[in-house]
Amino acid sequence: MTIDLITLTDARSPRAEAYRSLRTNLEFSNLDEPLRSMLVSSTAPSEGKSTTLANLGVINAQAGKRVILLDCDLRRPKLHELLGVSNNVGVSTALLEPDADLPLQDTEVDNLQVMTAGPLPPNPADLLASKRMDTLLEQLTAQADLVLLDAPPVTAATDAALLATKVEGVLLVVSAGHTKREDAERAKDLLEKVNANVVGAVLTNAAVESSTYGSY
Repeated sequence: MTIDLITLTDARSPRAEAYRSLRTNLEFSNLDEPLRSMLVSSTAPSEGKSTTLANLGVINAQAGKRVILLDCDLRRPKLHELLGVSNNVGVSTALLEPDADLPLQDTEVDNLQVMTAGPLPPNPADLLASKRMDTLLEQLTAQADLVLLDAPPVTAATDAALLATKVEGVLLVVSAGHTKREDAERAKDLLEKVNANVVGAVLTNAAVESSTYGSY
């Protein structure tokens, strides 16, 4: 585990509390039926999508949900680094070797498993668009209460838009002082073109106001 997992390293901090608020907001984003699968992406690189996804996974697992994190960023994967696990096999393995056992790994957090990206393939978009990807998601959603997919930035590759059509919701990450307005607008347009269900946006890198409430 790394210091980026603030929900573990400093669970009482304002940033950790922000993830709890995010969890609550997402739970009420679809009152008819809880979201079972959600894509987390960003408008451009280096906006904190993987860190957001990992912390959101931790905070949901801590609430008793069975959570699977799926690293579908087959270009620049990061979940294995954040969670301190091996990346020898993963999503690419599952898609290229459908008869093999699912390469899920346990983490240090109860109820939280991860399938890392695995060896980087030459054709990420083709793999993610395949019927095998649909089957993989069906298998995982049958095993978990929530499956969170990490994907490349929306404007950087077609991968995120392809995956957005396969999940129940999309969470878009933008970064204060970093995200360009035109990138955010373009990402929104790309997701709308595939009729993605954008359930919300997360602002990272924002200044945190200190509070004495609950402090000792």
